[in-house]
Amino acid sequence: MPKLPKGKMKWVIGVIAIAIIAFIGFRYWKGKKSELPEGIVSGNGRLESKLADVSAKEPLRVKQILVNEGDLVKPGQVLVQLDTTTLESSLAEANANLAATQEKLAVAQAGIVKQKSEIELATIEAERARRLVSQGAGSQRDVDVRTSQLETTRASLAEAEATLKTSKQEIEVARANAATIQTRIADATLKSPVTGRVLYRLAEPGEVLSPGGPALTLVNLEDVFMEIFLPASEAARVKLGSEARLTVDFEPNRSIPGYVSFVSPEAQFTPKQVETKSEREKLVFRLKLQVPRELASRYVERIKTGIRGVGYVKVDPSAEWPSRLQNVITGESASR
Repeated sequence: MPKLPKGKMKWVIGVIAIAIIAFIGFRYWKGKKSELPEGIVSGNGRLESKLADVSAKEPLRVKQILVNEGDLVKPGQVLVQLDTTTLESSLAEANANLAATQEKLAVAQAGIVKQKSEIELATIEAERARRLVSQGAGSQRDVDVRTSQLETTRASLAEAEATLKTSKQEIEVARANAATIQTRIADATLKSPVTGRVLYRLAEPGEVLSPGGPALTLVNLEDVFMEIFLPASEAARVKLGSEARLTVDFEPNRSIPGYVSFVSPEAQFTPKQVETKSEREKLVFRLKLQVPRELASRYVERIKTGIRGVGYVKVDPSAEWPSRLQNVITGESASR
């Protein structure tokens, strides 16, 4: 190979030296940029959300499922309709029993009115018979007969009043039975308890669900959080409610505001999927970084759980977030 002239060789070596220095400087600058200031700690995690099952309270056949996997649902939205044919028959029978009991009550009330009228008449006749005896114009036998009739009528009134009381109790029982069946029919219409997305469709029309058997599993998109693991020296400085930031791998330059909602009271080993083996050999504490519900509710159509990222926590309230964590997602940009 032909040798380069001395001057040109020095120029090439200089260029290479400058490139190496620039590379080292860039790595140093990048490392310093990614460093966290004193008072802020971090840990790897992933966005998670609580799950909610839409389940049957009693064994009924699935009549209709109104959503598919991936659909976004709102609280109170009807998701599944169960077959209530047998319950509706029971309700009709309960309503008929209630009507018969109410009719029995009306008869008892009418009987009481009649008995009270007869008591008034028997009282008048008994009093008249006593006056006649005192005047010597009547017999004691007539007084005894009238008095006996009055006592018999009073006994009949007491019996009618007892029947009336029983009828009222029977009406309350019949009403409660009808209301219970009506509630069971209402429970056969399964509604969404949360704002979320259908994760699994676990049943199809025609299947009979067991008591408590789920028809759907929903992801609650208003209850979003990230769990991270910190060593004892860092976790001991964390307080509930401490300010937090969450970032996801696909958009590391934007952060999600949050707060510490849980700090485990017990140490544990870091799960396998979080860190390297050497890191897992250390005891750590689990923290839960919660995304505010009002913020999560504005992003329900964009939230994807399971995405990996990093969670940051202020252990010193006076610490300042680095510039890369100050580009915070807010509700105002939710519609963009």
